[in-house]
Amino acid sequence: MKLLAISDLHLDHERNRDALENVPESRDDWLILAGDLGERFEHFDFALTTLSTRFAKLLWAPGNHDLWTTPGDESGLRGEARYHGLVELCRQHGALTPEDAYPVWPGDGPPTVLAPLMVLYDYSFRPDVIPVEESVAWAMESGVTCADERFLHPDPYDSRGDWCAARVQHTEARLSEIPAGHQTILINHFPLRQEHARLPWIPRFSVWCGTRLTTDWHTRFSARVVVSGHLHIRTTRFVDGVRFEEVSLGYPRQWKQDRGMLPYLREILPGHDAPVGDIVWR
Repeated sequence: MKLLAISDLHLDHERNRDALENVPESRDDWLILAGDLGERFEHFDFALTTLSTRFAKLLWAPGNHDLWTTPGDESGLRGEARYHGLVELCRQHGALTPEDAYPVWPGDGPPTVLAPLMVLYDYSFRPDVIPVEESVAWAMESGVTCADERFLHPDPYDSRGDWCAARVQHTEARLSEIPAGHQTILINHFPLRQEHARLPWIPRFSVWCGTRLTTDWHTRFSARVVVSGHLHIRTTRFVDGVRFEEVSLGYPRQWKQDRGMLPYLREILPGHDAPVGDIVWR
């Protein structure tokens, strides 16, 4: 029995949909979907319909593309309402979400709570000398911007930062209720630590990549593994003895299509030993 993970399926791309259809059954294993399944409900439903019959259990944490409301979107849902619409769709397929009770991993090893999170970003992954109100302009000076500025609406909050703050407060309270003696698998689309938001070609994109408010969550909440996506740079890192896995698939140009999708399902549990230095997965 294994706990596997992948993110950033981006099923608005036909090649990614074709690859998903060819993922073989693994009925004893659980699968984490760490965000960015697609930009429309139909892509999201396609992923859940396909995978829910091939794995014992699915767990989902939302990505920014999941929360987009693009022109012509038939749902008409924005912001928090869109998020809750996706939560309901997950529940129809038996997939667990950040709004459900955290399950305890039934496999071997110490008691471990699997915690899908819905924590956004607040533009704090920036140099200290850049005021938050100037962070987007600072990023755009380098020729980079994020489509979230057009498509990810914070309704009913005044800003994405306010929505992020509310989710951090809500999530901290839930994680604090985990019984003593239990470890965790923390699952979030965005990286929990600023130094992990490394994008060599577009470094200032980091402002759309997380919040400093989660920096110590891996130790504070006794994590065995932290799972994230978003960066489209597949890596394994260790910090304070905790394994951090970036598990994204990405756009068709960012993965080897002749291999299929199966090799990109990262094993979270039982897992593997600490490497000497970071691993970048190709």
